[in-house]
Amino acid sequence: MPPTSAGHLELSIVLPCLNEARTLADCIREVQQSFAENAIGGEIIVADNRSTDDSRSIATELGAIVVDVPRRGYGHALLAGFDRARGDYIILGDCDGSYDFSDIGLFLDRLRAGFSFVIGDRFKGGIEPGAMPWLHRYVGNPVLSGCGRLLFRTPIRNFHCGLRGIHRSILPSLSLRCGGMELASEMVIRATQQKHLIAEIPTRLRRDGRSRRSHLRTWRDGWRHLSLMATLTRSRG
Repeated sequence: MPPTSAGHLELSIVLPCLNEARTLADCIREVQQSFAENAIGGEIIVADNRSTDDSRSIATELGAIVVDVPRRGYGHALLAGFDRARGDYIILGDCDGSYDFSDIGLFLDRLRAGFSFVIGDRFKGGIEPGAMPWLHRYVGNPVLSGCGRLLFRTPIRNFHCGLRGIHRSILPSLSLRCGGMELASEMVIRATQQKHLIAEIPTRLRRDGRSRRSHLRTWRDGWRHLSLMATLTRSRG
């Protein structure tokens, strides 16, 4: 669907980025192809978290909007991208090649249908060999997601899938604040607490194309997710 009026966009894609020169170009091209195939009027925002490689120049050359995010952190990058987004809907995803952006149309269909928050489920969609460490697949994700379902009565099975969509109009009411990886949990919890209509979509997780270790730190980030849940549980009471 093309923009309905001058300056109006239906969809913003937000890609948090920290030294992703190896995979960023392919991700942007994949998004652009999805825009073309689904007749989507959209923009691509690369929220750059002080990259020291060629990520910024790659994004600019391919026509993406680059937002400078001086404060490091997944959450800080996403929140800066949200602030810049102009689309009615926002879809976010990692730019390491692990997500299939041809799924954008499926996410957008759910948002158009009235869902306020849409998130992928990698366990239903399939995880390629080597795409997720054993500890994350069989311990970290199930335990943290299970805690979230138990404490907040949310139907979401996979709290931490990085491919997700949201209606931009609900962002102010969510009051998202987390600057790290725990923003992924905060989004799910706050959308559930406010009784927004939520959908899950089976999403395939590919092995990423990075030549370095992930920015995710298992024990530190896991603890931050649990601490957030404890804080939100207390504030609820």
